[in-house]
Amino acid sequence: MTEKISIFDTTLRDGTQGEGISLSADDKIKIAQKLDTLGVQYIEGGNPGSNSKDIEFFQRVKSLQLQAKITAFGSTRRKNSIAEHDSSLLRIVESGVPAATLVGKSWDFHVHTALQTTLEENLAMISDSFAFLKRNDVEAIYDAEHFFDGYKNNPEYAIAALRSAQDAGADWIVLCDTNGGTLPGEIHEIVTRVRQELTAPIGIHTHNDCELAVANTLAAVGAGARQVQGTINGYGERCGNANLCSIIPNLQIKMNYQCVSSDQLAQLTNVARYVSEIANVHMPVNQAYVGNAAFAHKGGIHVSAILKDSKTYEHIAPELVGNKQRILVSELAGQSNIISKAQELGLDINANNEKTKQIIDKIKELEHQGYQFEGADASLELLLREAFGETKEIFKLESFKMLVEKSHGQLLSEAIVKINVDGETVYTAAEGNGPVNALDNALRKALVQYYPGIMDVHLSDYKVRVFDENDATAAKVRVLIESTDFNNTWSTVGVSSNIIEASWQALVDSIRYALLNSAKLEISGSDQRERLGLINH
Repeated sequence: MTEKISIFDTTLRDGTQGEGISLSADDKIKIAQKLDTLGVQYIEGGNPGSNSKDIEFFQRVKSLQLQAKITAFGSTRRKNSIAEHDSSLLRIVESGVPAATLVGKSWDFHVHTALQTTLEENLAMISDSFAFLKRNDVEAIYDAEHFFDGYKNNPEYAIAALRSAQDAGADWIVLCDTNGGTLPGEIHEIVTRVRQELTAPIGIHTHNDCELAVANTLAAVGAGARQVQGTINGYGERCGNANLCSIIPNLQIKMNYQCVSSDQLAQLTNVARYVSEIANVHMPVNQAYVGNAAFAHKGGIHVSAILKDSKTYEHIAPELVGNKQRILVSELAGQSNIISKAQELGLDINANNEKTKQIIDKIKELEHQGYQFEGADASLELLLREAFGETKEIFKLESFKMLVEKSHGQLLSEAIVKINVDGETVYTAAEGNGPVNALDNALRKALVQYYPGIMDVHLSDYKVRVFDENDATAAKVRVLIESTDFNNTWSTVGVSSNIIEASWQALVDSIRYALLNSAKLEISGSDQRERLGLINH
């Protein structure tokens, strides 16, 4: 029978300690709901008394009826006191959570230096705190802070700290590589020793300071740990925490453990990208399993091979984790890339088709001008569909004007857009946080009466690259825009010597692609694509 691994998500607590990450109570509620669809067993929400955001979160989350156990975080009681009088422990119990994690010292150096107390008092702090939680019917998880450093310095005392929690009734003993400096071989050896010393189930909590958090977690599971703590996308302090987006599929697909259901595993990419949007942290395209380039192929030899069998250059089927195969097309692409990309779009294309060579030549010419389609799949799809006569203008630009004014210390941007939709002239104006945002707002304002679903689309990233710095302000620039509707993400490109013109090109492609693929427009069936002007008859 497949062994079960308990997944403990601490994105809402440890993840928020990462630089540049700040989540409101609303953000935390949204992420908790998304994590629940992934099937994690524990969602650590923070400290229920540390700040107003966490207090609000713990109050509101009670009404959500999530399957996961909402877990509070705190520390062992203060030195030279009693648990019943400790305000942090009391707030945890009063919050009504079914489970709580308490962090406590297991490294004698920290006991003397950080806590400035005796080794005996630290053991009493651990024991008293967990006994208090169990008297109040709370599932108790001991995060043994700095355990691996402590074990390497004084193994007898580090084990004694674990025994104090176990003997007081702790349900899980979690070994923490808090400084992230331990190697996988050490992790495996020490976890093996701990399992021989204890009867309570073991968990693992690692940090990524040596780029080993995932490897260390897998090593610990191989040695017998059965709870895994980590964060979505590896968010966390310094170099981050162990990345659950890599750990879960590695455990389930590669090591044959049961973490979540197969249907829940297929939500992994969606969850990773959703959390990155809420946290406003751009995901690396090459992130394992869930990154946009995780199953992307560019080299002609590679593409030719995967057309025969995807296993030639893919270690798993991307659909297992909710991702998809992508064929990149660039000046390095051969016919295989174009054929695969076109077939993916349902276009009738083959190696003997003269149009294939024409498309390759056109793409190479555009890339010579500065376009880059390997990072702009949406613009590429529109280009291919145009080549096969499957698209026409959704709207036609008649003119746009930009006004930028600095008043009372503030820089204000306003865009005035005049477009033609189905023979009808539409004239709108909108303000924005910068010229591109103003253009985006004005264009969508003009189109929303025809295509209401466009309001679900927003820009999630904007990049500008200058080609030849020697031309100074007259240099040609490439603009890459990433857009999202929370369910899907796509990228478009524009090139010009004028940054506003390049931005407009990428922006228009983004809107056209959104309308081409939207399932939310208030038009259905075959009439939808005809109404949008996306198909010629």
